[in-house]
Amino acid sequence: MSIRPVTLAALLISVVAAAWLVLRWDAEPRTWSAESVAVLESLSLASLPPLPPDPTNAVADNPLAVELGRRLFFDTRFSANGRVSCATCHQPERRFTDGLPKGVGIGMSRRNTPSIVGTAYSPWLYWDGRRDSQWSQALAPLEDPAEHASNRLMTIAILVEDKEYWGIYKALFGEASGVDTMYANVGKAIAAFERTIMPTTSKFDRYVAAVVAGDEAQQAALFTEDEVRGLRLFIGEANCTQCHNGPLLTNNEFHNTGLINFAGEVPDKGRVAGVREVLEHPFNCRSRHSDDPGKGCAELDFARTGAELIGAFRTPSLRNLDTTAPYGHKGQIATLGDMLIHYNLAPEAMIGHNEAEPLNLSARELAHLEAFLLTLSAPFTMAGDAP
Repeated sequence: MSIRPVTLAALLISVVAAAWLVLRWDAEPRTWSAESVAVLESLSLASLPPLPPDPTNAVADNPLAVELGRRLFFDTRFSANGRVSCATCHQPERRFTDGLPKGVGIGMSRRNTPSIVGTAYSPWLYWDGRRDSQWSQALAPLEDPAEHASNRLMTIAILVEDKEYWGIYKALFGEASGVDTMYANVGKAIAAFERTIMPTTSKFDRYVAAVVAGDEAQQAALFTEDEVRGLRLFIGEANCTQCHNGPLLTNNEFHNTGLINFAGEVPDKGRVAGVREVLEHPFNCRSRHSDDPGKGCAELDFARTGAELIGAFRTPSLRNLDTTAPYGHKGQIATLGDMLIHYNLAPEAMIGHNEAEPLNLSARELAHLEAFLLTLSAPFTMAGDAP
């Protein structure tokens, strides 16, 4: 049986295309340019600067406050039903997330539980940045009806009635000094503990060290070809570092990436509402509860506002993605592969404007990106152990 010319031509084109793809992968350089090495170093945990002080929290780095905060973090008594603690949603075994689309305490929260590993470096907390310090953020769940469903008087009563807590509190802050001040101090103790929750060196960080040292054998031992290709895409064609940059792989900014809400939900306004809340909040950097006498609140002073923030959410860190699914501010995306497909397509946003552009990557390239992203996983450190 003869092959029709048109069929033969198509077959030849297919063979040539396949051969070109093989040559493309085989032709990839085995070394990194000086410019790429500089980018890799900027992403490595070795480039993470020392944790800056928090002038709004006088006990931020006080070991006694760290210990009090650690105990408060895991204590379920500070909830209406006596069964919810900070660790209910921020579970250490899940890198301080909960594995659910939305956090569940007394009720169901509005959004996904973000990890708190390394958030001491972030100027904004929550997906919409509606708090500007860890201590201010730590207070919000206590009074949220969907989370702890407690209140300030109940929180302070438990603190005073527990002899150990009250003894540590007085050593740190002195005697009682007003409900709001005592409540703020509870947040400051929890924040002191949360400041100790930090990422540790991942396979990616060790790979970068090998690249910088010019140790090709160690590079080959650490990264597969797929992981190397994914990393090249990450800092190159996929343009991921536009938002996911720095050692924590986040620019701590807010972007609309077109994530679709669950069916029946009103589109989430995101940062446009969050920035209004943080600017007016009674526990923000400018408040009388801030310990900074100069009230140097540059983040609040220069916070972006405006319609471009409609539907925008804080860029999450990409470290430890293996244990922090589902993804997105509502937990809309079940798997890492699905999230990459979302960015590859960059659909129209339900509200506001999707800042992302379609990547037009192949399925193979998306698999390489996913392989690389999983190299960012590593244990974390924190003060003490769970009680």
